[in-house]
Parts: sequence; structure tokens; C-alpha cells
Amino acid sequence: MKGKLTGKEKAAILLISLGPEASAQVFKHLSDEEIEDLTLQIASLRKIEPEIREKVLNEFDGMMQAQEYIEQGGIAYAREVLEAALGKERARVIMERLTATLQVRPFDFARKTEPTQILNFIQNEHPQTIALVLAYLKPEQASLILSALPPERQVDVAKRLATLDRTTPEVLEDIESTLEQRLSAYEVHDYTVAGGIDAAVEILNHVDRGTEKTIMEALEEDDPELAEEIRKRMFVFEDIVNLDDRAIQLIIREVESRDLALALKTASEEVADRIYRNMSKRAASLLKEDIDFMGPVRLRDIEEAQSRIVSVVRRLEEAGDLIISRGGEDELIV
Repeated sequence: MKGKLTGKEKAAILLISLGPEASAQVFKHLSDEEIEDLTLQIASLRKIEPEIREKVLNEFDGMMQAQEYIEQGGIAYAREVLEAALGKERARVIMERLTATLQVRPFDFARKTEPTQILNFIQNEHPQTIALVLAYLKPEQASLILSALPPERQVDVAKRLATLDRTTPEVLEDIESTLEQRLSAYEVHDYTVAGGIDAAVEILNHVDRGTEKTIMEALEEDDPELAEEIRKRMFVFEDIVNLDDRAIQLIIREVESRDLALALKTASEEVADRIYRNMSKRAASLLKEDIDFMGPVRLRDIEEAQSRIVSVVRRLEEAGDLIISRGGEDELIV
């Protein structure tokens, strides 16, 4: 094994070193994509030289120590202890690796504050500042604040939220210290990732239907590609379990049986059970047979089938044939 190791290679070496039982426990906390990537990486490793294995294990041990020090006394304490134990350079390298994944998030105090209080403070701020603050709040808090903004600001903030990438510590510290005087300044010297499309989707999934519609319609005019990307992620196949039985029966009637079989190939037991319970015994039995006789299927084909079913759900919602439960109260129009 030559050259600099990638993060995936290091992770694979670590898992091999831990052994199958410990690695299996780690896999339980990973996504399917991460498991696939790591399994492929592990399979491609023919031989691990002892010095490389030792180097990876030492790096992992150093990061675990740093994490423990942070939990004991914060980032400054962790850096001080590591510098004393390992020297400034190695301490710097370890801290830089950790800062991308640390669960030390800005605006921690704000997540324990009433949304109305946060709204009072930030509603007249620049939309970029509002988007940054919302990105670090709980989706439930952020959705209430976004819903309370004027419609034109909602769209601007939602767009900025979806396109947020990296924010310098200096900007975070400035906004934090203004929002909460008692918050200690961050000493992390890298960039903190927040916001992005996933954050925007999670917040929009919690706002009421009227607010969501206003924002999405305006986004479609202003940035159609961004609007489509957000829309694709707003309702996922697994969310079918949150629909009522009548809605699920309607979806079953509208989708292709081949798509339904493909979609259920990797679906959770909860999703499959909800689908089967809303079919006749004979139809459910036939569907199970289709899945059993299907054999190996590409993950991409399954995801595409699930995506087509989600498109049917959205079409039915747009037509008013079903209701997707969201934040706020549903309006009844007579």
C-alpha cells in the first residue's frame, strides 16, 4: 500500500483491525451507502503492512483521546492537553481532523430557546444571517421561525439556506456573541459546515402546506433546478408509513405493480407491513411472490422505482386526493 491513505482506506484498516464482531457493531450506525463503500474498500485490501496498521490505530487513538478531552473541558482544554502530551504539530493535526465531525455545534443555547424569542431578534437581520441561524436550530424551531417571516423573506431565506455551504468561525462567533453574550468564543480554526439542501428540506417538511407552497412556487420561478432538487427530497418513500390507510390504498391503485415490488425489495418491515395490510390477502400474496422470484436487483433500479412512487404521491397531493401531514394545522376549505 503506497502513497497517502484516504479516509475510506483508514476506516477499512481500522475495521479489519477491530475484528468482525466489533466491525458489525460499527456498521449498525452507518448508512447503506457507507456500508457498501467500506465493504468494497475492505475487500480490495490484500495485505496491510504492520507499520501502516499501527499508524492508523495510533491516529484513531489520538482522535478518541481528543474527543474525551473535549467532553471534559471543551476544545481549548483538549488542544492544551494534546499539545502538552503530543506536541503542537501533532495536536493541531488531530484537532483539524476532529473539527469536521465534532458534535460541538454553534448556537447550542438557541436550541433551548423559544422560537418566538429567536424570531424577535433575527427577523430584521439580513436573510443570509437568518438562514445561517436557522441551519443550526432544530427543524421544528426553524420551521416556526421561517413560517412567521413575510412571504418574500421566506423565499429569500429558504434559497440561501439551501445554498449555504461553509461558514468561517469568525462569522459564527460574531453572530453568536450578538445573539448570546455569555457564549464562549469558538477556537476552532477550520470551517463549519451547516445548511445545504438537506437542511432546507428538513425545515420545509415541518412548515405548514401554505408556507411550503409559497416558498416552492417562488423558488421554481427564481431557481428551477434548486427547487426541483429540494422537491425531490421533501417526501421519501419510507414516509409512506405516515400516511393514512385510505391514502396508501389510493397509491397502491395508482402505481405500477412492478414498481411496488421493486420498491419493497429493500423497504423496512414497517413500510412493507403497511402496504400489505392495505391490500387484499391474494394481492399481498402475489406481490410477495413477485418480490421473492425477482432475484438480485440493482440498488439504482430500486431507488428509481421508489422515486416514481413518490412522484405519484406528490401528484395525488397536488390534486388534493391525499394529505401529507406537516407542521401547523391543516386548513379546511368548504
